[in-house]
Amino acid sequence: MKRRQEHTGTWRFIGPTFLICILLLGGCGGKHKAPKEIGKTPAEKKKTEMLKRIENKYEDAEAHYKLGRLYQADGLWSQAESQYSIALSFDPAHRQAQAARVKVLISSGDTAKAKLMAEEYIERAAVSAAASLQLALAFQEQGVDDYALKGYQQALHMAPNSAKINKQIGYYYLSKGERDLAREYLSRSFQLNHNQPEVSGELGRLGVAVRIPRKVEKKTDKLDRMVEKSEKKSEAK
Repeated sequence: MKRRQEHTGTWRFIGPTFLICILLLGGCGGKHKAPKEIGKTPAEKKKTEMLKRIENKYEDAEAHYKLGRLYQADGLWSQAESQYSIALSFDPAHRQAQAARVKVLISSGDTAKAKLMAEEYIERAAVSAAASLQLALAFQEQGVDDYALKGYQQALHMAPNSAKINKQIGYYYLSKGERDLAREYLSRSFQLNHNQPEVSGELGRLGVAVRIPRKVEKKTDKLDRMVEKSEKKSEAK
């Protein structure tokens, strides 16, 4: 009888203890991050996200491009170039992927292939000034200056009177410390479009005295009526 009581007391102690352990391990809500998510860096989480997007929709060019950027940031040139290539197979006009692919080829030491790819992409972008400008901006973002300049020059050749293209070339030269060329293109941009306070400010810092021409009235009907009305009042007096 005494032994049975001892066993009963033991089970009374073990029961609640076991239940507490289960609650601590499982949690009340039953929803916890999977162990594999613990300790992941933001970049690793982003990679996981892009891989899931690609798994759900393999032809997602933007997901391949973003995954390539993550590999590029890690110095994984081969993997990055592969992702950019896949992105371009689904979106041949993806300018950021084109520029990034050229950049990783240069970084990996394959400058010959990078040159071929860059020339091909610049030629493809010759369909319009806008496409050439987009590619030039993408090259500049990647720090591939020689190809960025070629893209800008191609865009300018097709649209010489574009204030935006002249402005962008001016800013490009300004970023390289070539103040004279920057002044030339920014001045041209401002001549084409006076409504650019940021360009006006930059020209001022470059020592250019900016003068905004007075607005010339094209429609004078209202002014004529005002004058006529004034004349009639004078005659009435």
